[in-house]
Amino acid sequence: MTNTRTRNQLLTGSLVIAVAMGVMNVTTYGFTILAARVLGPVEYGALAAVMGLLIVLNVLSLGLQATGARRVAAAPERREVIEREVIRTTYRCALGLGLLALLAAPLVSAALDLDSWALAALIAVTVVPLTVMGGQAGVLQGEQRWGPLAGIYLGAGLGRLAFGAVILTVRTDTFGAMVGVAAGAFVPAVVGWWALRHPSRRNQPAAPAEPREGVLRETMHNSHALLAFFALTNVDVVAARIVLDEHQAGLYAGGLILTKAVLFLPQFVVVVVFPSMSRSDSARRINLIALGLVAAIGLVVVLGVALLPDLAVVFVGGPEYAELADLLWVFALLGTVLAMLQLMIYNIVARQRQRIVYVVWAALALVAVASPFADSVPSLLRLVLVIDTVLLGALLAVASRRGSPTSA
Repeated sequence: MTNTRTRNQLLTGSLVIAVAMGVMNVTTYGFTILAARVLGPVEYGALAAVMGLLIVLNVLSLGLQATGARRVAAAPERREVIEREVIRTTYRCALGLGLLALLAAPLVSAALDLDSWALAALIAVTVVPLTVMGGQAGVLQGEQRWGPLAGIYLGAGLGRLAFGAVILTVRTDTFGAMVGVAAGAFVPAVVGWWALRHPSRRNQPAAPAEPREGVLRETMHNSHALLAFFALTNVDVVAARIVLDEHQAGLYAGGLILTKAVLFLPQFVVVVVFPSMSRSDSARRINLIALGLVAAIGLVVVLGVALLPDLAVVFVGGPEYAELADLLWVFALLGTVLAMLQLMIYNIVARQRQRIVYVVWAALALVAVASPFADSVPSLLRLVLVIDTVLLGALLAVASRRGSPTSA
């Protein structure tokens, strides 16, 4: 009976989260396509570089989400105490990261060759609500409250598309696009705040406080793992802007639109199985099933892109990106490899095997060192695909070995 109930909960959660994340991905994608069309390759290349950095900074949000979900799922009897400390830690981390991003704005502007410091400063404005959203989502994910969690994901996608579309009609440049991104980031944080105000959290009896250092320490460990992954997934767009000319870098960024779509398409699988991976003795079996599902979804997209390359060109931005037609299935394949890598990273987080993360950093270093030898979009794409595939094989080999979790 318990197994049947668990399976039903996972199926229900999968359906709800899949729909919500599907809408989030489509609407986020809608904004990306709109920006690519309105801005063109050169301006969009700058936006892609800024968004790549924002994704890297967002790992603190994901680290908070993973920490909250793992702790709540692993110790439901201490739910209220754990959740209060997770939310406190979330607000402190959000403000701290926002301040650091603001202070770094001049350096970011120079490194990415942006038109103004104000554009880099918008990154600081955006990371604050995104970080808050992470802690909120982690609490809801750990409780397996799929409805409110779905509301956060819907708010993230719809907010970006709505604000982005409106502001791009007024200001058709990279700054205007980032203003839309920043404004939209507040929507899911408001949804999360509302969801966590439900009556069961009021007037709770006093309980021993959760050690603040423990929550913060685990958040930093988890963020470190996710930072390594998202830095790896975005180092190539930064490298393209450095080693290729503006037009080629813009084309590469356009191809990565498809890569990121395939990466995030099966993300609902990670969200739903992660609490079970954090507390179940069958985590190994769950991980294998989830890997198979992620791979199947990605390979279906690869086949579709290979058969319909012209439609895929429309998807990534239209005629200005027609040169990519023969390469788009490779960008989709890269997205499939990255989606499987993402699941493996969350497996590392669930099992708290932090030392393995240094293998990911080694792969990133290899991309950075080897990318100057790439002189075109195809050569850079092949380089990144080979390195990421080897990394996936290495993580699968490590995960196949039985043993107790190892934390750094």
